[in-house]
Amino acid sequence: MAAAVERIVVQATASDKSAIAAKAKKLDLPISELMRRGAFAYKSEEADAELATLADAAKNAADRAGRAIDDALDFVRASNARIAALEARPRKSGARRKGA
Repeated sequence: MAAAVERIVVQATASDKSAIAAKAKKLDLPISELMRRGAFAYKSEEADAELATLADAAKNAADRAGRAIDDALDFVRASNARIAALEARPRKSGARRKGA
């Protein structure tokens, strides 16, 4: 049994109709298929707002991660400086531990 087909009338200006027809011809599609694909591909402004919110959250997370990395590097640099200072101290000679 063939699927039922419904008609949707879309109003357009003459120039829009020409542009749509030209695009359909270029893509080797019937106008109805081009319009159907376009309708299904359409994303609302709400989706754009959700993506913007997600992008902001990702940027904030990346900023926090960058600060955490900077803090860790500062800690390592300070630790290396402490180790270098300890290694630079003159060693006491002649003092031996018991049992050594």
